Amino acid sequence: MSGWVYILRCADGSYYVGSTSNDPDVRVGEHNAGVFGGYTSTRRPVALVFQEHFPDIRDAHDFERRIKGWGRAKKEALIRNDWNALPPLSRRRGGKPRDV
Repeated sequence: MSGWVYILRCADGSYYVGSTSNDPDVRVGEHNAGVFGGYTSTRRPVALVFQEHFPDIRDAHDFERRIKGWGRAKKEALIRNDWNALPPLSRRRGGKPRDV
């Protein structure tokens, strides 16, 4: 089963990241109708600003989890489809490596 990862811009300017096996436009309609409780229910209306199709829904879920850990600037680079901006935004502030 295939899937989608999508990013919504909420009325308050924040972003919501989700995944679905449904058509992303249908899912946006569900968010705007208040079908789902939670984050978007108090931040409507929402607008679809990014979508990416994956042949396997598990890959979509993996990418969704990865994006949810990103900061705002990195999400906005993805929304702009600016793949060159992603590596510098992935570097830790201060240039210190993570403790392993």
